Amino acid sequence: MNASKRKRFLFPRWVNFALPVLIVAVLGGGLYAPTLVTFGFSSSTIDVGYAPIQPVAYSHALHAGELGIDCRYCHSSVENAGFAAIPTTQVCMGCHTSVRNVSEKLKPVQESWETGKPIEWVKVHDLPDYAFFNHSAHVNSGVGCVSCHGRVDTMEVVYQAERLSMSWCIDCHRNPEKHLRPRDQVTNMQYKPEAKEGESELAAQLRVGKEIKEKYKIHDEAYMTSCSTCHR
Repeated sequence: MNASKRKRFLFPRWVNFALPVLIVAVLGGGLYAPTLVTFGFSSSTIDVGYAPIQPVAYSHALHAGELGIDCRYCHSSVENAGFAAIPTTQVCMGCHTSVRNVSEKLKPVQESWETGKPIEWVKVHDLPDYAFFNHSAHVNSGVGCVSCHGRVDTMEVVYQAERLSMSWCIDCHRNPEKHLRPRDQVTNMQYKPEAKEGESELAAQLRVGKEIKEKYKIHDEAYMTSCSTCHR
């Protein structure tokens, strides 16, 4: 009798305990997925607007904007290296040994100059280690600084203006014409292509972008969107 009853059960008894767990997992997963997407793609998560306090109150609006100092004077390696160099104290003092050298804001720089201890600047645009990015490859292809960093020449305190997410990068790689300009205009924050009669600003940019894409022999989409291009 007992043997015949046991034959009626097709699954072991522990399955009865697994069913509630499965239900909770399904319901929980349904809540987890939209929560992950909501918070994972929010501006606070991807650092848009991130503006850390720096050890020196340096104004890009003054230096790059009002005074018109070229980005490459301070970030000297952008054209020939993967990393955009952070200016050393020597670069700062190249001007400030004689310019506004009694300013209160300049004291941390002068202390660094006297002691030889470098200024510990806080990195604003910090990509994850698994993402390969080369500044020189982009600059020499005609991608303007403003495309990734925004209008730095108007920022009193530099902040992250763009998402710098994978989808954001891929969108540019698929349609680079929107961001390409002549190499001598890469650091010009106010650059706008000269439009022909009856041509909109966007149409002018796309036209110039296509010309530059051909001129600089920028890779096709298959390479630009390949995983190994950015994840090596």
